[in-house]
Amino acid sequence: MQYTMLGCTDLRVSRVAFGTWELGGAWGTTDEVEAVAAIRRALDQGVTLFDTAQAYGFGDSERLLARALRGHSRESLVIATKGGVRPVEGGVTRDSSPEWIRQGVEASLRALGAESIDLYQVHWPDPRCSFEETAATLAALVAEGKIRHVGVSNFYIGQMNRFSSVLPVESLQSPYSLFQREIENEILPYTEVNGIGVLVYGPLAHGLLTSNLSHSTTFAADDWRHASPSFRGATFRRNLEVVAKLETFAQQEFGTSVSRLAVAWTLARPGIDVAIVGTRDPAHVDDAVRAVDLQLDEEALANIDNITSSAVTVTSPSPEGG
Repeated sequence: MQYTMLGCTDLRVSRVAFGTWELGGAWGTTDEVEAVAAIRRALDQGVTLFDTAQAYGFGDSERLLARALRGHSRESLVIATKGGVRPVEGGVTRDSSPEWIRQGVEASLRALGAESIDLYQVHWPDPRCSFEETAATLAALVAEGKIRHVGVSNFYIGQMNRFSSVLPVESLQSPYSLFQREIENEILPYTEVNGIGVLVYGPLAHGLLTSNLSHSTTFAADDWRHASPSFRGATFRRNLEVVAKLETFAQQEFGTSVSRLAVAWTLARPGIDVAIVGTRDPAHVDDAVRAVDLQLDEEALANIDNITSSAVTVTSPSPEGG
């Protein structure tokens, strides 16, 4: 495993993090025994950063993570969670109000069995609440010792600027993969200039950049991909063709899997500190971890860009389901 300092924080983290989005119900039913085994496998492989969120099952994912980490020293680990999403009838809504943020921090502390949270991230920008007010609430929670560091997720530059006018943004979590590269043009230069650590989720394009999906793949009704336009029709078929070409390239040039190639590509991009990889299968952990050792030179990166030039951008879901 390789390690890095996350932005300007004092958090030394593994460059591959274990993400628990898949364990909160949005990806279908979770086998808790397998999930715990996957988390513990990540621990064995040197992963020290574990990312979760209150909204991943509203406590389910956080409690499952705490269960898997039970008996392991927390001092060597960095636990990151997110808040600012509230359940409502028929779904969820963004809520970064001081009241809900405080409730969320307390709920996450209980679910995680922790006295403080290493990195607390505002899950989504909430247009109905001032970013300055949210930042002030989190600054108070830092002063109270309930949070060590504060970051944001899925924020744009203007939103980070407003937040940072009260409390400096220390990290940004954004979607990023070979099939979703929007942050390259403006956001990554901004985070680099401002010393903001960058964690990216979805480096495997939500399962697309693996060998597990095919034209005949169907998704369970409780899996968010079931309703996603990125995983059906012509878009899905075209991207599967690109994945097949990447798979051939990965095998011929490096003797490795397309998933390992995809994570290695993500880690090779300028400005990326950490790739968050989520899985419910212990067997998939090793492949993700080994990606840190796969070195891609300029020629390989150029070839990968050429192969993916015909891909269609894959979109990640929002709280509203879009």
